[in-house]
Amino acid sequence: MSTPSPQHTSGQTRDRLAERRRITAVLGPTNTGKTHLAIERMMGHETGMIGLPLRLLAREVYDRVVKVKSARNVALITGEEKILPPSARYFICTVEAMPLEREVDFLAVDEIQLAADRERGHTFTDRLLRARGHSETMMLGSETARGLIQKLLPDTYFINRPRFSELSWTGSKKITRLPRRSAVVAFSADQVYAIAELIRRQRGGAAVVMGALSPRTRNAQVALYQSGEVDFLVATDAIGMGLNMDVDHVAFASTQKFDGRQHRPLQVSELAQIAGRAGRYMNDGTFGITGDATALPDEIVSRIENHQFEPERLFQWRNPHLEFSSVAALMKSLEAAPARPGLARAQVGDDLEALTRMVRDPDVNACLRSASAVRRLWEVAQVPDFRKTLASEHAGLLTRLFLFLMTSSAEGTGRIPDDWLDRQMRSLDRTDGDIDILAARLAHIRTWTYVANRADWLHNPAHWQERTRAIEDRLSDALHERLTQRFIDRRTSVLMRRLRQNEDLMTAVNGDGEVLVEGEYVGHLQGFVFVPDPRAEGEQGRVLRNAAAQALAGEIASRAQRLVTAPDADISLSEHGRILWAGHPVAELRGSGSILSPRVELVAGEELNGPAREAVQTRLEAWLKMHIANILAPLVSLRDAADIEGLARGIAFRLVENLGALTRESVAEDVRALDQAARGQLRKHGVRFGAYSIFMPVLLKPAPARLRLTLWALGNAAAESEPFENLPAPPTPGLTSVPADPAAPEGFYETVGFRVCGVRAVRLDMLERVADLIRPVIAARTYNGGFIVTPDMMSLVGCSGEEFASLLRGLGYRSQVETVTPPVMETPKENKAAPAAEQGAEAETASAPSAAETPEEPTPAGSPEEMPAADVSASVEAAYEAEAAPEEQASAPASSETSPEAEPAAPGIAEAAAAPVEMEIWRPVRKRHGGKAESDRKKPRHDKKKRDGEQEAQGNKPQRRDRRPGPPPAKPDRKPREREPDPDSPFAALAVLKERVRGNGS
Repeated sequence: MSTPSPQHTSGQTRDRLAERRRITAVLGPTNTGKTHLAIERMMGHETGMIGLPLRLLAREVYDRVVKVKSARNVALITGEEKILPPSARYFICTVEAMPLEREVDFLAVDEIQLAADRERGHTFTDRLLRARGHSETMMLGSETARGLIQKLLPDTYFINRPRFSELSWTGSKKITRLPRRSAVVAFSADQVYAIAELIRRQRGGAAVVMGALSPRTRNAQVALYQSGEVDFLVATDAIGMGLNMDVDHVAFASTQKFDGRQHRPLQVSELAQIAGRAGRYMNDGTFGITGDATALPDEIVSRIENHQFEPERLFQWRNPHLEFSSVAALMKSLEAAPARPGLARAQVGDDLEALTRMVRDPDVNACLRSASAVRRLWEVAQVPDFRKTLASEHAGLLTRLFLFLMTSSAEGTGRIPDDWLDRQMRSLDRTDGDIDILAARLAHIRTWTYVANRADWLHNPAHWQERTRAIEDRLSDALHERLTQRFIDRRTSVLMRRLRQNEDLMTAVNGDGEVLVEGEYVGHLQGFVFVPDPRAEGEQGRVLRNAAAQALAGEIASRAQRLVTAPDADISLSEHGRILWAGHPVAELRGSGSILSPRVELVAGEELNGPAREAVQTRLEAWLKMHIANILAPLVSLRDAADIEGLARGIAFRLVENLGALTRESVAEDVRALDQAARGQLRKHGVRFGAYSIFMPVLLKPAPARLRLTLWALGNAAAESEPFENLPAPPTPGLTSVPADPAAPEGFYETVGFRVCGVRAVRLDMLERVADLIRPVIAARTYNGGFIVTPDMMSLVGCSGEEFASLLRGLGYRSQVETVTPPVMETPKENKAAPAAEQGAEAETASAPSAAETPEEPTPAGSPEEMPAADVSASVEAAYEAEAAPEEQASAPASSETSPEAEPAAPGIAEAAAAPVEMEIWRPVRKRHGGKAESDRKKPRHDKKKRDGEQEAQGNKPQRRDRRPGPPPAKPDRKPREREPDPDSPFAALAVLKERVRGNGS
């Protein structure tokens, strides 16, 4: 059994003396004058000591006592600050820093009900049981502590203090409607900042008070509030611990808090402690919540108003008599359970957790050879974690401090090196950065301030105390400045004061469009619209806008004149239909009855009016008309053309309404009805007849495409809707195809010169070039009326694989894997100059299905009835190329029909020497019998067997197709039906012409 240490014995003796000294417990709600009573009683004695719950409150009381007793007689002792005059007789301390070894006549502890707090409670319990003055001892706190104090100290004399003023509930109010002299309470720094920012915008500004602030910063912020420079205070629950300010109303921004372990509702006593800050001395106070906080039940409101709270059930306790013979003995004594009812062993604190982590270090363990070393280890473990870092990081810092102290002596009498400490200080001695950075530096310097006040840890403690205090003061001043800049709008306060005094304000607009009132920025002009400073909202914003109106009228009139005379180059049109001048929107376009003539709506306030407004409107309308005429010149020319007549005029009208592009199938009947003269009228205005589209190639360029999209969006927007709200991004200029957005509205891609084919949208001119590659292959019958996909086709549209297959399917082609003999291509020797009529006949023949594919009577080739809406027959594709004007052919990509020297239309095919292979063959899907595709007409296998069985039952042998290779069976000659040549097919016309030539020759 270990022998008790001398300190242990002296501590037990002090406890016995404390129990024999009677205490006075002064209990009651807030604003009862308890702290004031204790201070007055202390100053009535020769010596005294008071323990307070907050460093901020300790500093406030210290300043108050110094005014009466002078600085040489008053000491301030907190964890981070020590002012100890040699002749000090009064000691103002935080509860944890009270020097109990000093004998004083009077001793008091404030907020004694905090003995029930899970984190700090054991310290208050220790002071309740062990701290005594020779003549008088007072414990100050809430009525909730009465029961436990009486149980632990039956001889206690109780004094109940009633509240000086009434406290009443006012319910919920928006922050912007809180009365003047209000304090808004939140429970996190982020929430405090957000509320202070809102009040600055709406009400001019707010002071900020948080427990993490240094006393210097906190006092400077409170001074702003107390002086009336701001009427609002935003604070954490730190104001609930005796900070005395002239607050009339307390508003809870939240009724929950994070207590270090979990988010929980505030207890009624906690709510009352904070709400009690409202109403000082004889002035009544009110409390309530803001719009975002959870409403308080009527029962809780009644208990707060009448100061009726549940009594505390347990005080936290930790053994004050520690054993330092070994680390194991120390931990065992720390874990001892209380022997008295009403006490509960305190949870593991930061100091015990740091101790546990430190002893895991082998270097630390090697130093623990004596009781003094273990005591030193415990002292280091109690350095608070002001930085709120990870437990392992904090323990690592403490381990280094301990090893410094143990470097030169096994008894722990070493010192922290000056050069190492200097490096830590230099990294923090900076005042740049925002609020959070400065607050973090302040938290770090508090650690070194605490260390500097351990005189036996440093070579020159006075130097380091002075230096840490100087750094903390500089950081505090910088933080106060940042808080003031961010959360207090001095400009608004000054302007409001001037306006209340009915003084004229100087207003002006500088060259950058900034509007200044009394030299202060209040907003800026964007075009003809005044945009107020977003920091000035609510009542202040209204006042500033009224003041700025004096300067706006003249400036806007001057701008209107400059716009009317501005050159066209200074005006532009955005992709979202806004007309810009000098970089700012001055008008917006709206849809009208004519897609090429949208309406112009000015973007301007009431300041632009009368003749100036009409002049601006006329100028912008004229500019827009000229802009559209320049960018979409071919389309405007087509609209206004006088040389287009008859059916061609109808197609021209539809092209204009569709902004220069139509799908061929949508106007197939009209196109077939056009004669060559009518087609020439349209070609002269830049219209191109393609296999898939009728379009104007020049409008595919980026600038026309952007403007077309803008006009299309305006023309297709529903009433009262935003035209550009749901549009996808247009294809990037230069791309030949893009993935099609399935959410794109109908007509979007066609407007920008693309066509949706499967999963991709392909530019119209590239789609026609793909058709140029497909057409000669089909015409040559190389793959029995089909074609295979080649790299050239895929490179044109920038996609391959399944994407290209989807594109072809979207154009009306279908694929089938077939066994074919690969052809051996050779250059023809004699057919290079084949007559056009023969080439046209070949193409027309290629468009018709083979005899094996059409057992029924064939429909004449080139007839539109044989094709689905999505399919364009080979005859139409050939017609597109043959119809091209000579100048158009010169600019169009070369094809087998237009440039036979570059790419033969129908190359010769030699006898195949290679073995048959399987290949994917693509063919157009043709419709038969009422529009059904040929593939849909194939009979199921079981139907064929059924038909064969019926023939056998009638005595006829069923006819079976011989699948062996060989020549196809001969067919009886059938006279083709006589029909008029298709005007859309030049090949049919050439065939007729050929017959006439033969007839004349004969």
